[in-house]
Amino acid sequence: MNTTTPRLFIAATEQNVGKTTTCLGLYAALRPALAKIGFIKPVGQRFVEVEGKRIDEDSVLIQQTFGTEIPIEDMSPIAVEPDFTRRYINHANHDALVRRIQHSFDRSAWEKDFVIIEGTGHAGVGSVFDLSNAKVASILHSKVVLVTPGGIGRPIDEAVLNKALFDREGVEFLGVVINKVRPEKFEQTLEFGRKGLARLGIELLGVIPEEPILMKPTLREVCERIRGQFIIGENSGRLSATNIVVAAMTSSNLRKDLRPGSLVITPGDREDIILACASDQFDNRAVSGLVLSEGLQPHETVLNMIRTAGLPIITSELDAFTIASRIHSMTIKTLPGDDQKISRIQELIGQHLDVARIRELLGLSAAAEVVG
Repeated sequence: MNTTTPRLFIAATEQNVGKTTTCLGLYAALRPALAKIGFIKPVGQRFVEVEGKRIDEDSVLIQQTFGTEIPIEDMSPIAVEPDFTRRYINHANHDALVRRIQHSFDRSAWEKDFVIIEGTGHAGVGSVFDLSNAKVASILHSKVVLVTPGGIGRPIDEAVLNKALFDREGVEFLGVVINKVRPEKFEQTLEFGRKGLARLGIELLGVIPEEPILMKPTLREVCERIRGQFIIGENSGRLSATNIVVAAMTSSNLRKDLRPGSLVITPGDREDIILACASDQFDNRAVSGLVLSEGLQPHETVLNMIRTAGLPIITSELDAFTIASRIHSMTIKTLPGDDQKISRIQELIGQHLDVARIRELLGLSAAAEVVG
C-alpha cells in the first residue's frame, strides 16, 4: 500500500458535527498550494446509488464539487448497508475489507500530492466489524484531526476520550477543531478551548463559528423529507428555507411571523394565504416557498397566478403539524450543487482553520507546492 503520499484523517466525536464541512474547506484551502488532492471515505453509513453502486453521499459531494478524477467506487469502498453488521458477525471477512480499503486508497492517492480521508462517527464507530475510525486511520498510516461540536467542557472531555482510541492504535493525534460555535461564545471558546486542551497536551487547530445558512434545509430536501412533490418551481429546489411558518392565521396576521426566506406551510384550500404570499402584500424576499398540506390544492386560477409570481409550491399528503415536525427534526447535509453553502463553508474554514499549522504538523514541504 502507498505510504509516501501525505495524508490526513478527519475524524469527529459523533455524526453530523462537521467532518464533511472541514473536508470541503480544507480541500479548497490546500488547492492553491497542492495541485492534486485525493479524497476517500473508507467506511460510509449514508449512501446513494451511482451507476448501480452504493456510494457514500459525502464522496459524491467532494467529487462533484472538486472534480477529483478518482473512480467514485474508490472514494467510497465500503458502504455499510442495513444488514452489513449482521453478515460480518456471522461471516467475518476482515482481511478482504482491509485489502479493499488499501486498494481504494492507492487509487485515490495515485499521482496526488495529498489525500484527505474522512471518517464516520466517533473514533470507535465501526468497531463491531473491526474497522473503527481509529483502526482505519492506523491501516492507512494517517495522522488525525478531530472535529468536535461547540462548547468548552464537552469538546475537551470528548477529545480526550476519542484520542485514547487513536493512541491505542498508534495513530498520531494532531489536534482538535471546535465547530458550530455560537458567535457570542466565539472568543471565549477560542481562549479557554486552547488553554483547556493545552493542559492535556492537545493543540487547538481552529474554532469555526456557527453559520445559519448551513443549518437550514433547501426546498428540495424539505420535499424529500415530507414525501411531497413540486407542483410549481422544481428548479428552485436549491433555495434555502431559513424560517418555517405554519400559517393557521389570517393573511394579515401572518406578516409578523415572516422573515426573509420563510417557508409557509398551509392547507391548500387557504387561498387567502396562498394569494397573499404570491402577491406583493409581503416583502418579495419574505417567502421562499409554500408547502400545501393534506393533499389539498387551490383552484387552477390561483395556481396560474402563483406561476406568474414564480413562487415554488410543494404539496404533501401530511398534515401541517407533521410537516413542520419533520422539517425541524431534519439532519441538514450539504449536497452537490448547493453552491451558496459550499462557498460559505470554504470561506469559514479558510478564515478559522489554521491550515498553515496543519501543513507544518504534516511536514508538507515547499517542494510539494504548485510553482507560480
